[in-house]
Amino acid sequence: MLKGRRILIGITGGIAAYKVCEVVSTLAKAGAEVRAILTQGAEEFITPLTIATLSRHAAYRDRDFWQPHDRPLHIELGEWAEVFLIAPLTANTLAKLAYGIADNLLTNTVLASTCPLLLAPAMNTDMWQQWVVQRNWQMVLSDRRYHFLEPGEGILACDRVGSGRMAEPVEILAQVRSLLHTGGKRDLEGKHLLISTGGSREHLDPVRFIGNPATGKMGVALAQAAQHRGAIVTLVHAPMEPSLLTQLKGIQLVPIVTAAEMHQALAEHFASADWLVMAAAVADVAPAEFHPEKLPKRSLPSSLPLSPVPDIVAALGQSKQPHQRLIGFAAQTGDILAPALEKLRSKCLDAIVANPIDQPNSGFGSEQNQAIFLDCTGRKKAIDPCSKLEMAHHLFDFVQTLECLLETQ
Repeated sequence: MLKGRRILIGITGGIAAYKVCEVVSTLAKAGAEVRAILTQGAEEFITPLTIATLSRHAAYRDRDFWQPHDRPLHIELGEWAEVFLIAPLTANTLAKLAYGIADNLLTNTVLASTCPLLLAPAMNTDMWQQWVVQRNWQMVLSDRRYHFLEPGEGILACDRVGSGRMAEPVEILAQVRSLLHTGGKRDLEGKHLLISTGGSREHLDPVRFIGNPATGKMGVALAQAAQHRGAIVTLVHAPMEPSLLTQLKGIQLVPIVTAAEMHQALAEHFASADWLVMAAAVADVAPAEFHPEKLPKRSLPSSLPLSPVPDIVAALGQSKQPHQRLIGFAAQTGDILAPALEKLRSKCLDAIVANPIDQPNSGFGSEQNQAIFLDCTGRKKAIDPCSKLEMAHHLFDFVQTLECLLETQ
């Protein structure tokens, strides 16, 4: 997703500038072409040498703006960039963007560019909450070119606890990747996507359960990709690493543990959803009896009576409305196509992701995935190993095309 892609990064004068070093380094290591512009204020916090070393290219400064070039530097950079990130975005530069002021290399380049522009503001809580700053923020976001990462909450450099923290590098990098894939389009705007993820747990007692290795990473990637494309997202998730959930600002999170709880949560939200993406690994069976206290080892049964768990996807498929799309996942070993096709047909799915879990860099816990997409019209598309975020975007592209096909029938 990143190799050879052209990313321009504008760094302004805030303490959060140090976080941008990780963004620059990660992009460059992944093979992206990275160029950076430092404002005069940014140079008070990090040096051009640091950014040049991490990006493998000289950093641009305001004084470079006034040097002779074959073409004007701000025009050259503006036309070159595929995605333009400004991080941290200070109140000063935000005001300039709101009013179209171009008094340095960075702001001139903004006006000379046409690519998607991603903003990551960072400032003191009182500064961020000022009426004039929020007015400028809303003015900027009324321009469809601009995409944004709302600041988070926490301890700030001024020791204040509140909103104003710049988004973490992992969040910034995810949205940069999304913008490179979509070109800034918001083709899911106005849609409500309901997504399930993680592995349900069916408890024998408070400490023992039947489960699976699902981590929820695929569902998190789906939620991020959907949000980046403009959707309203509800994520129903089984227990998972808190660090994954902190990346999902602005997404409604519904925690569950058991398959029954997942079924109830999905049923409550399904009527308002346009798409349900069922990426969770839900148990097929549960212990027939739950013991409210931990069983001593000597009391553990030698054989465990099991009860079937209701089929969530099949139940929701029966109540699906004509405008709704139901997308399933089929995690398989060996032949992945036959079971996926059977599931597609028997459970009233519109599309399904046949996901091999016995291949390297694929399936549970992996940072990557691979799959074959199938849909109700007979289409089939193979996706080679890629990041789970990229897989999510490929799936949404596939389902968007399906929407068009079904609307013309």
